Amino acid sequence: MRHLPVRMARWSARHAGRAIAGWFAFVVLCLVAGIALGTNEATTKDFWVGEAGRAEATATEGGLERSPTERIMIRARSGELDMAAAGAAAQDVTERMRDLPEVESVAAPVRSKDGEVLLVSVVLNGPELKGKKNVVPLLEQTAAVGADHPHLVVEETGSPAISKGVNDQRDEDLALSERISLPVTVVTLLIVFGSVIMAGVPLLLALSSIAAAIGLSMVASHVMPDAGVGTNLILLIGLAVGVDYTLFYLKREREERARAGGRLGPEALVELAAATAGRAIVISGLAVIVSTATLYLATDVIFSSLATGTILVVAVAVASSLTVLPALLVVIGRRADRLAPRRAARRARRGKPARAGKPETGRMFGALLRPARTRPALTLCLSVLVMLGLTVPALGLKLIDPGKDTFSRDIPAMRVYDRLTESFPELFVTHEVVTRSTPEQAAQVKRALEDLGRRAQADPLFARAPKEAENTKDAQDATSPENPTNPKGPQSPTNPRSPAISEPTVRTSADGRISVLELSVPHPAPSAEAIESLTRLRQDHIPATVGRLSGVETAVSGDVARGRDYVSHESDKLPLVLGFLLLMTFLMTVWAFRSVVLGAIGVVLNLLSAGASLGLLVLVFQGTWAEGLLAFDSLGAIASRVPLFLVVILFGLSMDYQVFVVSRIQEARQNGMSAREAVLEGINRSAKVVTSAAIVMVTVFGAFVALHLTEMKQMGFCLAVAVLLDAVVIRLMVLPSVLLLLGERAWWPARRPGRTVRAQEPAAFGSPAEVG
Repeated sequence: MRHLPVRMARWSARHAGRAIAGWFAFVVLCLVAGIALGTNEATTKDFWVGEAGRAEATATEGGLERSPTERIMIRARSGELDMAAAGAAAQDVTERMRDLPEVESVAAPVRSKDGEVLLVSVVLNGPELKGKKNVVPLLEQTAAVGADHPHLVVEETGSPAISKGVNDQRDEDLALSERISLPVTVVTLLIVFGSVIMAGVPLLLALSSIAAAIGLSMVASHVMPDAGVGTNLILLIGLAVGVDYTLFYLKREREERARAGGRLGPEALVELAAATAGRAIVISGLAVIVSTATLYLATDVIFSSLATGTILVVAVAVASSLTVLPALLVVIGRRADRLAPRRAARRARRGKPARAGKPETGRMFGALLRPARTRPALTLCLSVLVMLGLTVPALGLKLIDPGKDTFSRDIPAMRVYDRLTESFPELFVTHEVVTRSTPEQAAQVKRALEDLGRRAQADPLFARAPKEAENTKDAQDATSPENPTNPKGPQSPTNPRSPAISEPTVRTSADGRISVLELSVPHPAPSAEAIESLTRLRQDHIPATVGRLSGVETAVSGDVARGRDYVSHESDKLPLVLGFLLLMTFLMTVWAFRSVVLGAIGVVLNLLSAGASLGLLVLVFQGTWAEGLLAFDSLGAIASRVPLFLVVILFGLSMDYQVFVVSRIQEARQNGMSAREAVLEGINRSAKVVTSAAIVMVTVFGAFVALHLTEMKQMGFCLAVAVLLDAVVIRLMVLPSVLLLLGERAWWPARRPGRTVRAQEPAAFGSPAEVG
């Protein structure tokens, strides 16, 4: 592995045209293959976890699965609702919706308790996840009805419409993040290189790596289904690591060029850079890939999709740095060599001296490094105490699975949803009790479920049918259309049902084996009341009714159950993922530097940066004090996917800086410097480039704080803070302090190498000196 980057760079340098053409052909091939195969999207069953997942699997087996449902609300634009006009609009909605192939059924209109809203429910064909695609024609028809009835407000909401709104908003947010991060990245690269051409190379490779990874992810989705989040992460991570890897390689090539003073050609300079920066890029990329692969242990389709996207884009970014980048540098270097005499002549005519090389470390970096250099013990203690102090809030971490109640109200369907649940609070949450038994037990199970429904309606946490319906149930004629509980009586838009719910009914599969009971809860899914209703249902009401029947399997699903079971599933997997993550981080560091001590140091430093960033995440997003500052509505908790994902990604990205900094220290040590000299030399030479890379990453991740989705805000904030803390506090204060205090012991059990004499000029092209 040590010589692989050099061999690849040598071939690319000798065949620059082929390497460049081959790379872009590879990118095009990946995109064409991906487009040809398409994306294999995850289905509803891929998201099933825990008891809720078992319930949904059982209901689907019996043909009783949840169907995507839209709600069309009709209300007066001002004043009281004219029921005749509202009925005509409801009739129009019903006729239009029934004509759509995407619609399975249209329910009779329902009037709100205050009489101000008429509601039409529409069930869509197909599985739940297809609703966001099939809902477009429904939204168009709803808008057409509204235009035909200008004195009424006709609006639509539901999980499909909300999902579509979230996707549209996410696309707009990603475009916004690109508009923020790309200009800042360009400016940063211009400051680092002082050249438009050199600044454009990292962006070109990063964007081409992203394109190739997107195509490969579409191919990979046929092995591991895509949960719809992989592309977002490819854009996020691809720009960050793609620019970083190229930046490290470019800076090293420029160092070699400045040191050679024109005595070496572009090909030899590229080989020298490949022997050091190329090797570090390979190790860093492998570290990120291995760290991210631990997400597969979570056995969750979302985390698997995130892991696949990250692994692909990092692997492609590493490949671009080892293949096409050396070729581009040779082409640019040859052009620079041809223009060098002219530039020198122009400067001589103007009387300007030749440009002197800039110092590796400026005043700012020198000031940041001074405490570790002069007082390492004190700097270490204070830095660690600060990082531990920032970690303390993480002890109060609360997790939540964000549902539709937490989405941004900038989405039109969410504003309609708020009005819907205000008029029909029983539509907030539905618990679904699913049973499996033998056909002979069907009647017994049905009676037990009906008993369960009555017990739930007696519980104040559950929605109840109004007393009017209960009092008239026996007195009214069973065929009377005015009977609100009559399932067979004729219904019409001018004679709507009231209320929105009646007594819970049991649905049973055709073979009598599977039954489903739906129970309404008039509280939003994230609320304590909704969560408590699920707890009572599972622990009290079910054991007292259907749970008494032998041989009957019972499970509960629904919005609340899905969220709670998902959080529980992740919490159970966290120790396994974290354990493997720590182990792999340790082993990768030991393998890279042959030092057990450095492996232990790497694990501890990564834990410090991850813990501090999670602590700041809890401090900012779990409370309400920063809502106005960052434009979000606090969930009172952290999105359940965020901590596990962030810890894994942060460990991988922290390994980036660990590898690049320690590689420079190791190189100085191999060149005969003392332990102290090697630490200071390595930190000095890597500080500027590491900080520049961190600025790019912080910009890319920080742009996500401007997005609407709170979960994405949390991810972007935590990643940006972690990279900043890692680049400044960990790499400029904690790491040099530890290494200065340990001296040669930091490299145990590796022996101190003999002094390596660096060749100033390779004897022949293709034989660079060994430098690391």
